Amino acid sequence: MRDPRYDILFEPVRIGPVTAKNRFYQVPHCNGGGYRDQSAAAEMRRVKSEGGWGVIFTEQVEIHHTSEITPFIELRIWDEDDMPGLARMADAIHSNGALAGIELAYSGANGPNLYTREVPLAPSHLPILTFTSDPVQARAMDKQDIRNLRHWHKLAYRRARRAGYDILCLYGAHGFGVIQHFLSPRTNQRTDEYGGSLENRARLLKELISDARDEVGDTCAIAVRLSLDEMAGPTGFTNAELRDLVAMHAELPDLWDFAHGTWEACSGTSRFKPEGAQEDLIRGIKQLTPKPVVGVGRFTSADMMVRQVKQGILDFVGAARPSIADPFLPKKIDENRIEDIRECIGCNICVTGDMTMSLSRCTQNSSFMEEWRKGWHPERMPAKKTDTRVLVIGAGPAGLSAAHRVGLRGYEVALAEAGTELGGRVARECRLPGLSAWGRVRDYRAGQIAKMTNVNVYRDSRLTAEDVLGFGFEHVAVATGATWRRDGIARYNLLPIAISPAMPVFSPDDIMDGKRPSGHVVVYDDDHYYMGSVLAELLVQAGCRVTFLTPAARAAEWSFNTLEQGLIQARLIESGIDVRTNRGLAAIAAGGVTAACSYTGRESEIACDAVVLVTARLPEDGLYLDLTARAAEWADHGLRSVKLVGDANAPAAIAWATYAGHRYAEELDAPDRGDALPFRREVATLKD
Repeated sequence: MRDPRYDILFEPVRIGPVTAKNRFYQVPHCNGGGYRDQSAAAEMRRVKSEGGWGVIFTEQVEIHHTSEITPFIELRIWDEDDMPGLARMADAIHSNGALAGIELAYSGANGPNLYTREVPLAPSHLPILTFTSDPVQARAMDKQDIRNLRHWHKLAYRRARRAGYDILCLYGAHGFGVIQHFLSPRTNQRTDEYGGSLENRARLLKELISDARDEVGDTCAIAVRLSLDEMAGPTGFTNAELRDLVAMHAELPDLWDFAHGTWEACSGTSRFKPEGAQEDLIRGIKQLTPKPVVGVGRFTSADMMVRQVKQGILDFVGAARPSIADPFLPKKIDENRIEDIRECIGCNICVTGDMTMSLSRCTQNSSFMEEWRKGWHPERMPAKKTDTRVLVIGAGPAGLSAAHRVGLRGYEVALAEAGTELGGRVARECRLPGLSAWGRVRDYRAGQIAKMTNVNVYRDSRLTAEDVLGFGFEHVAVATGATWRRDGIARYNLLPIAISPAMPVFSPDDIMDGKRPSGHVVVYDDDHYYMGSVLAELLVQAGCRVTFLTPAARAAEWSFNTLEQGLIQARLIESGIDVRTNRGLAAIAAGGVTAACSYTGRESEIACDAVVLVTARLPEDGLYLDLTARAAEWADHGLRSVKLVGDANAPAAIAWATYAGHRYAEELDAPDRGDALPFRREVATLKD
């Protein structure tokens, strides 16, 4: 069934003593599970094995208690207590013929050791380089520390092999690993044989790989993951130096795995990074080594994958986020089901799990990290239990997700949309600057629904409670979305503010409806995610002068968790936007706004011609309230349940809406669980 154009992606590739069955290589990625939710992480990887990946890796696994980057959300291989969970994950990966890889990490200058309280160790005396600027420094390693580091790696190699892993990867990318800290002149200011020249700075890497071969022989492949460019200018570990390193040590590892220099650059959102964004940095490196090369680039296009392999850029197609959005991506290409691929939209909601130390989620794949906890599967749904019919009202992300997943269960579904266009907020937001990829949320679900004979879509169908009761459906999901508030209420102002009717005031809905302010516009952002900055960009493009006002310390503050806050604020500044942080909105008058310092309350006036309020949202729950008010009539009309779903229930990010729709489908006709938890969890075993 496979299109012959893609045959090259399914060729087996040798990695030292082991062979991958194809070129699909799931690079290490975070998931928020860490050592607390190991069964959840293991089952997530097993599903990827089922989906056809040739190589599947863990996230970073900390090798020793003297270096931990976060207290909870990484795996560990510190002692024997860590072995059962790691072995379970290796078995899960092997379940469908994938090679199991483990990424071994010593965080060095990135390990504040908040859990272990050990003194951090790094090549030189350095402050700990964490996202949160922890007030601790690392001590420069002496020769005994380096000998200890090599010994700790040897222990990790032995344990990883016993746990069943086929590929041992040394982590030195994204600025997170001690290997990169030794390689970079910025973090290695040593004057001994481990500092100075590139050959000296690479000494530790050579020793660690040599030690690995001594420990595991030809039973495991040895890989190294390095940054393509530290993105720090000539003082850092540059792309030119990386190429020199590969040329000098062409046959050192069994595989070279390359990523961008920082996590923000490597995992950039689609707003700032296109697919295959790292091609220029990696092109030509494969010609420097006979060993296979892995690269990443949020690959979702099989044609781009083939091109990069045929042009000698990559041997393996590395993927993290695309493997989350669709664990069955390889199998769908193999089965010539390209249209069924859930393409990653590059929103980085998956990353936010790691940044907030919580289980990750995915906008496109609501089953991500729920495979074990709730028994959800990205491709399969439980069969329907009855012949009841379901009405889904609203074709936004929640409604589309609900209709699609309920349809997969075999129920007869009617999807009623008040307008002419499917997608709800997604259809509107994907037209904003930089957000076009978000339309994939709509396109995938609408495309799948179009192929289903048991799901019927009705446009121009704004319904009343009387309509719903008259249709005779047994189950109704109300997914009517939400609208942006116009009264100033959000986090800073919990009560409405004074707004003069003489000042033109716009909401994001107004802007997306095509209404445009002119002149000097104040964009007030108390939402702190993407919307305020996107609208500010749009208005500048339309010729407005924009002042961006926010009570937060940074523009689009929550987007720190999606790795794009710095990029957003830089773009605002470069666009000529006047960014004013730590300023709440106190009032809107006829000729301008009154801003108040977030800390002192001291007020100042900003003259302007119009205001855009990006604050909170109100659920559109009127139809639901009308239906519940007539609950006494339900039985007479055969109606068993009415459920409020998605933004109509509680406005949130798009990933919350698709999750809500999926959950509705999974739990339809499920028995009442009473006080039982709706998910499984693991609780630490008490020791004497």
